[in-house]
Amino acid sequence: MKISTKGRYGLLLMVDLGVSGQEGPVSLKSVAQRKGLSDHYLEQLIAPLRNAGLVKSVRGAYGGYVLARPADQISTGEVLRILEGPITIVDDAGDGLDAFWSRLRASVEQVLDTTSVADLIDLWGKQGHESIMFYI
Repeated sequence: MKISTKGRYGLLLMVDLGVSGQEGPVSLKSVAQRKGLSDHYLEQLIAPLRNAGLVKSVRGAYGGYVLARPADQISTGEVLRILEGPITIVDDAGDGLDAFWSRLRASVEQVLDTTSVADLIDLWGKQGHESIMFYI
């Protein structure tokens, strides 16, 4: 299983909103500048996150985006499923190892569902990096 840039950048976006959004709404342009990403790409990522109720948009001159719930109540699994779709390890392998693949998928889902955006923020703070990538 490989998480695409949609999932990786989506998690970066959520971490940035969790950190920077404590002071008020955050513009995608400022996130893009801090993270070295395309603001156009972030616009594509924010729409499904907003539609799923994970982020809220704030209109106005000082508008932008904020997390819709506290960071400790948003799981990384929720973010990745919204952006990447269902978690799959293999597609109908037909190799007689279905029980193994199911256990592996369940283990990955357990890690994703018990790791919150707040956990990633803590990791980001401990690492002291302005730009961090998450590989699963």
